[in-house]
Formats: sequence, C-alpha cells, structure tokens
Amino acid sequence: MIAAAFDELSPVVGVKPACDLLGHSRAGHYRRQKPPMHGPPRPRLAPPNALTPDERAEVLNVLHEPEHVDLAVTQVWARLLDVSIYLCSIATMYRILRDAGENRERRRQRTHPAKTKPQLQATGPNQCWSWDIERHEALWNRAVMKGHRRRPVAAGW
Repeated sequence: MIAAAFDELSPVVGVKPACDLLGHSRAGHYRRQKPPMHGPPRPRLAPPNALTPDERAEVLNVLHEPEHVDLAVTQVWARLLDVSIYLCSIATMYRILRDAGENRERRRQRTHPAKTKPQLQATGPNQCWSWDIERHEALWNRAVMKGHRRRPVAAGW
C-alpha cells in the first residue's frame, strides 16, 4: 500500500519529499528497485597495476635475503628506499608474505621448555626427605596452625 502511494507521489514531488511524507526510507526505496543478487558474487578482476607473478617472486626473494630475513617488512621497505629501490608498497609486501604463508614474527626467537613441577621419588627407605612447611590460618581464636602446634599471632609470642 505504501509502495503504491509512493509510486504515485514520487514523480510529482520527488523521491526525498515522498519518503519524508510517507515515513519510508530512501535506502529501502532504492533497495526495492534493485532485485536481490542470489549466489556467490562475481570474481573480481585483477587491477591493471597488479604485480605479475615474476615481480611477486622478486619481492619474496628480497624479503628472504640474509640481510632482510630478521627485519620487519617496514624496515625492509625503508632500507630499499634508502638505496633508491621501490618494489611495491608495504601493504603489498604483507599481502605477498600472507599468500606465501609467512606472515608471522620474522625474527628468530628462542623457545623456552615447558616448566615441570619437581617430583621426588623414593625407591627405598630413607632416600627422600621432605619437610612440610604449610601454614594454615584458623578463623577461631586468632591462632595460626603450623603442623600440629598452636600459637597465637599476636606480637611478642
């Protein structure tokens, strides 16, 4: 019903005033005019200034050189500019590394071994001695239980 009134009113007063009068959004109007697209979107064409596969391989080789292997992409890009070489943008370098599966920390990093809890194991008598140093605080009588003895917490005891 609003669509029919809108179709009659819009040629007379225009789209924006007709939308304002009927309480209808302009985006909804234009969305109704364009049919929905079903299925996957069409694949995008490569831009005309995209790097060729040979140029991408050259950028990857430069990033793999020994003097650049431990540097961040921005540092490699800046060092190449210092010697008047411009291969591509920083974002393109990151894209090339991502496509090669190498978009990660580029520096060599040391891995630490997993921490294990020390465990004592005795295979016979008197091989493993341990001292229980637990401290349990009791709420009653403001006393601290250590082992089997009771002693007050107050100063001077």
